Amino acid sequence: MTNERKIVIPGEIITTGEGNLPGEGTEKRGTDIIAIKFGLAEESNRLVRIIPLSGVYQPRRGNVVIGKVENVTFNGWIIDIDAPESAFLSLSEVPRYVNKDGLEEVMDIRDMVIAKIWGINKRGTDLSIKSRGLGKIDGGIIVKINSNKVPRVIGKEGSMINLIKDETGCDITVGQNGLIWIKSDKIENELYAKKAILFVTEKSFVSGLTDEVKKWFEEEKK
Repeated sequence: MTNERKIVIPGEIITTGEGNLPGEGTEKRGTDIIAIKFGLAEESNRLVRIIPLSGVYQPRRGNVVIGKVENVTFNGWIIDIDAPESAFLSLSEVPRYVNKDGLEEVMDIRDMVIAKIWGINKRGTDLSIKSRGLGKIDGGIIVKINSNKVPRVIGKEGSMINLIKDETGCDITVGQNGLIWIKSDKIENELYAKKAILFVTEKSFVSGLTDEVKKWFEEEKK
């Protein structure tokens, strides 16, 4: 197998040979490397792995996510972060004093919030909004993409998302769970940024994607 990426399905033999090593989404049976996930197979330095094309967001500690308040309890908020299970934001993880009778005044059902995952345990995922840039979302628009495509939208060291911010003049927060918040004083700028992000997700398998996006912006300006 060369560096060409090809789509594989579970059970498919990706490559055969003694020296190959099974990476993420694969396993070795004899001398065969078999796909155990649906996605794009990629080989690099004899390591064969699968880049998932679809799939559910799996929470990781330290991730910044965007979620929707599902429920308000006596000591915090239950947040849907588009993962297999809901997450919990405790009162103690809010950066200001909150009256226990006034939780809805801080955030109510259906409000959107940017939060950070600080803990994952048997009970579930614990969130915090204590750092800068976190908290309830006001205004702007939310775009939802596949969480597997988040690295492409961010780009190497933030190159892609910075290009989109510069070209559209929007503030953009990318949640690792695939929800993206776009904010500008003009709705047309927000929609322009949304269009750019969706272009990136459609072309996420193209090499030299940053140049493609620069070209796309030039065409759009015409």
